[in-house]
Amino acid sequence: MFRCGISYPRCRWILPLLLLFAVIFDIIAIAAQSGWVEDENAKTHYASMWKQCRGRNDQWDCKSLMEFPWAQAVAALMIIGLIILIIAFIISFVALCCSLNIPILPLIGGLLILAVIVQIIALIIYPVKFNEQIYEGYYDYTWAYGFGWGATILMLGCSILFCCLPRYEDELSGMAKTKYIYTSA
Repeated sequence: MFRCGISYPRCRWILPLLLLFAVIFDIIAIAAQSGWVEDENAKTHYASMWKQCRGRNDQWDCKSLMEFPWAQAVAALMIIGLIILIIAFIISFVALCCSLNIPILPLIGGLLILAVIVQIIALIIYPVKFNEQIYEGYYDYTWAYGFGWGATILMLGCSILFCCLPRYEDELSGMAKTKYIYTSA
């Protein structure tokens, strides 16, 4: 006989794990030295959140983007989002893995929504201002910028789950009987 159901107690481990992946993705996006923007095949121009480099054949002239107020705002917002995410991760780990503390879960969801808003603002400001002030042809937004969006999307999904989980307190604690979605005879 085959049964298919939802195992809510596993959410206690999966959600902090997803937040850990979001933290890793955010650190990759923030720490990347290249990979936010590059021209075709990164032949003459590329940029990260921190600097832009122009040149050819291993002769690169790099300048800090931190002289632009918009770049300072992007860096500050991304770092603030990362700090909020780390706080939410620590609280979620304690609330779900060490002991089951259901009333804290909506707080974690609220923190994650705040981090999502902050990071979406940063991830939208960067390409708009880059294209407005530095644009010199066709550019691709590449892997590190994608990691920033990946972390933001993970945070958004986890925030929704954290806000919904208090409705399933008995299921999370293992007190409720498993509800099977499908049972074959």
